[in-house]
Amino acid sequence: MSSAVVVPAAPLKSPAPSASAFATGIVLLGTGVVGGALLKLLNTPAAASIRLVGAANSRRQYTEAASLASKTLREQLNTGGDPRDDALLLAALDACDARHKVIVDATANAALASRHAEWLGRGYHVVTANKALAGGELSGWRALQAATAHGARYGDSATVGAGLPVLSTLRRLRQCGDSLLTLEGVFSGSLSWLFNQYDGSQPFSALLLEARRLGYTEPDPRSDLSGDDVARKLLIIARNAGFALGVDEVQVDSLVPETLRAISAEQFLARLAELDEPLAARYAEATSKGNVLRFLARLNQRGKARVGLAEVPATHPAARLYGTDNQFALTTLRYNTQPLVIQGPGAGPEVTAQALLADVLALC
Repeated sequence: MSSAVVVPAAPLKSPAPSASAFATGIVLLGTGVVGGALLKLLNTPAAASIRLVGAANSRRQYTEAASLASKTLREQLNTGGDPRDDALLLAALDACDARHKVIVDATANAALASRHAEWLGRGYHVVTANKALAGGELSGWRALQAATAHGARYGDSATVGAGLPVLSTLRRLRQCGDSLLTLEGVFSGSLSWLFNQYDGSQPFSALLLEARRLGYTEPDPRSDLSGDDVARKLLIIARNAGFALGVDEVQVDSLVPETLRAISAEQFLARLAELDEPLAARYAEATSKGNVLRFLARLNQRGKARVGLAEVPATHPAARLYGTDNQFALTTLRYNTQPLVIQGPGAGPEVTAQALLADVLALC
């Protein structure tokens, strides 16, 4: 299948802020690997118009300017700061003199995501990498849409493809009267790497341990292997395209055997070899037909959605991926003869943090 490829444009330089006031004040929730990468970007000229007025991890926070200005803020939060209090963080945001006030959620915490609609309703902009609301129950998606109808904006580029221009492209197409017909792609950087590397020369479990060591998977790799994260991304794209899909309408074919789903992470890691034989058999079957294995997300015109391991021919766009590449092939009314393909690195704290920063700047 031939394709047109969208290459993300180089980021534009932000204009210098006026001397009188910062354009944007932000509170950062989550200083893990993505939040930590964003803190580094906030110390670059691209973020000169942004003032950090609060930062918190799951237990501690800072709202004092001197502490927030420290280049070791993330490390300091591990041992110091005040107890976490979201009310005080929002009070600091309210008190700042910035023209735009933004809450940045750099976590994967479902409880925090459930508050996005509330924050938008109170007039704060929200920028997030957290998929739990937009890719969760349909009622949460609808609450999110209702909350953004009153002027506050939702920056969600980092929820899909680590900031690849997937959602923005889809929205532009819809604004021009185009409609998504089908969608297919590889939406997980970790699963992309695993199946780009897996060639039968070593057990899948050994490759999985290497991916975990490199930081490509979650500490408990079942978060990746289950397909649930890919399903959330598929729901986010589908809903933005106008498909009102519920969570139970996505068929998810997990790579985690039933016997390994309810045990502890430590027990799972000790029993990784149980993954090897089934995947080796699937690999052998695929290669006997000249095909390769890829973990795909698919959506058809009738709204049927499926996530799971699939065989594709060597000529398929997903067969030619590298590293942690994500790929999104969109067939629309106007991109009908051949799909519009968006491809690039779909994992990593730096590109995800850049997507968060870009959304903050775009809100202004």
